[in-house]
Amino acid sequence: MQPLTLLCATPICTMLAATPVPPTKEAPVVETVHGVTITDEYRWLEALEKDSPEVAAWTTTQIDATRATLNALPCRSALTSALEPWMTLGSIGLPTMTDAGIVYRQRSGTQNQPVVMFRASLTGPARALLDVNAMDAKGLTSLDWSQPNEQGTLLAFGTSRQGSEMSELHVVEIASGKILADTISGKVSLSGWMPDGKSFFYSGLRDAKDPYSRETRYHILGTDPATDKVLEKQTTPSEIPSSGPSTDGKWIIGTLSKGWQANDLWIAPMDAWLQTGELNKTVLAEGLDGRFEPIDTVGDTLFITMSFGTPKGSVMAISVHHPERAAWKSVIAERADMVMDRVSFAKDTIVVTYSQDVCTRFERFTMDGKPQGSIDLPGLGTASISTDVKRSDAFVQFTSYDAAPTIFSTNVHHPALAVWEQMATPTDLSKYVVEQKRATSPDGTQVPMFLVHKRDLVLDGDNPTLLYAYGGFNVSLTPTFNPTIVPWLEQGGVYVVANLRGGGEYGEEWHAAGMQANKQNVFDDFYACAEWLIKNKYTQTARLAIEGGSNGGLLMGVAATQRPDLFSAAIVAVPLLDMVRYHQFLIARYWVPEYGSSEDATAFKTLHAYSPYHHIKAGTKYPALLITAGENDSRVHPLHARKFAAKLQRDAANDPAAEPILLWVDRDAGHGQGKPLALRIRDEVDQWSFVMWQTGMCGGED
Repeated sequence: MQPLTLLCATPICTMLAATPVPPTKEAPVVETVHGVTITDEYRWLEALEKDSPEVAAWTTTQIDATRATLNALPCRSALTSALEPWMTLGSIGLPTMTDAGIVYRQRSGTQNQPVVMFRASLTGPARALLDVNAMDAKGLTSLDWSQPNEQGTLLAFGTSRQGSEMSELHVVEIASGKILADTISGKVSLSGWMPDGKSFFYSGLRDAKDPYSRETRYHILGTDPATDKVLEKQTTPSEIPSSGPSTDGKWIIGTLSKGWQANDLWIAPMDAWLQTGELNKTVLAEGLDGRFEPIDTVGDTLFITMSFGTPKGSVMAISVHHPERAAWKSVIAERADMVMDRVSFAKDTIVVTYSQDVCTRFERFTMDGKPQGSIDLPGLGTASISTDVKRSDAFVQFTSYDAAPTIFSTNVHHPALAVWEQMATPTDLSKYVVEQKRATSPDGTQVPMFLVHKRDLVLDGDNPTLLYAYGGFNVSLTPTFNPTIVPWLEQGGVYVVANLRGGGEYGEEWHAAGMQANKQNVFDDFYACAEWLIKNKYTQTARLAIEGGSNGGLLMGVAATQRPDLFSAAIVAVPLLDMVRYHQFLIARYWVPEYGSSEDATAFKTLHAYSPYHHIKAGTKYPALLITAGENDSRVHPLHARKFAAKLQRDAANDPAAEPILLWVDRDAGHGQGKPLALRIRDEVDQWSFVMWQTGMCGGED
């Protein structure tokens, strides 16, 4: 690995200078929302480039200045050389078992996108089944998802371009590699194959321009998708219907999600709907404040996981002939010390994936809930398991911050792990250590965080540190291998991941404590972690950078505007930043149950109180910022990044050469998914060199 110059004395750092950008045109729009007058000088930047040459020209000026600034950083060349071996490690996914063999994804070090592979047996030769790299020399076509039928004869898969996530469904024959004529467009995802292996249910948009026009349909291979039967339609923007077949094909099971904390649940006989079109729903849960997630049916019994009344999760069995809640049977009770993340069926066995203190634990049960012991893992980290209800064989993937992903084969009845595939790393990871620490939030809540650094780290309060967090949508940040942090660690940096409220690390109560009116808890948790790092001599404000994307990008925007004194720099990736208007763009009404909407007076008060765009104060010195967006993002509109950057560039008291506000809008990308390797390497070099510059690590090259 080519060495980087480690620390940069302050005079050297200040010699590095950003390329300036001209002031942005102001065209104020004044409106009153629930009695509050709001002036938006940059409303004109809400247009997409394809609709506004003026926005396109302004964006070009911004990205040219950002490109010039980042390209001039003296550590960039050495950092590229250091990162490339780690970003070209390749990867292998968790296999899916079929009657004909196993299907899995694999990416070699230099491939832009993963290839779907097939093996007829555990140790048999591997064969490339589907390679989207061959479809697009630029690597801008991504494989969004893939799922084989149970027979192992066909594979349905979805592709999209330039990060749009507008998946188009195709089907390939596993034996021959021939792609069938069946093609279905409209942000399609598979809901489940039918037992015949020749038909399936899928979800897609009725109108590709309307993100709230989702439908579930039934397709028979070889027929015109235009004639596919519609099972159900979306009727409310913030509510997402989802339905599909049970494994045995006897039942249709459906949910209606009302955010990330609640959904309705129903079941209906399949035959009646196929023969007559009548959907005879039996509603099992409706209007309740909890999640009811179907696992599968066994005979006439539906198994579900439930957070209602058991916020850390439980497994219930429901007889379809006696569906009233009083007749539900508890199969696996809630545990106070663990959160139930996922439940899967193997032959005569239920495998529950738990999270215990943000690390994975597997427990086995009989089908009637009797404990059968755990599946021991190599250490503290994150694991997932692939099972099949007809088989006792299984695959386990394990990873941690200091452990590259490894795939094990096992048997759930005799669960010893045997290495099946393992990622090799360029250097020994044992020189790094992973710690779990806890900070105390202002209300007394203990907030865990993982710290990764060299074993010989000196706690002198002067270590460059990057703090990453998300804090929302019931998402858990569990320990996973991130190869891009290795050059940072190698040069003495500290990498920290905070598990804030709003996530799912400790169950639904932890999530609810960080959503809607409780959102400020997320931000307070984050500041508590930063202050703990400083108090305990890991770092200091001048060496502390922060990073987050999407909802985490919102967190970074809030942190920069609420506590600009606490951080030296921030990467604000694909962010939400105008929380008064966010719900009006793209798919954002899906997120109203999580955040609330400014259309409601009470929610507006909460949103406006922390909305980063509305809390930029003239004359305030802010952390240096690298704000990123994707022009093709189908989730978070790039308007947030554009408007935020323009306003900060006008109002911040920063030295624009030394502590710049940089904007990067990727015209070949969306929310971040599916980028080709070269662009992923470029992005990582951009972000790490920016952080190294602003934390005093980027002084020059050896």
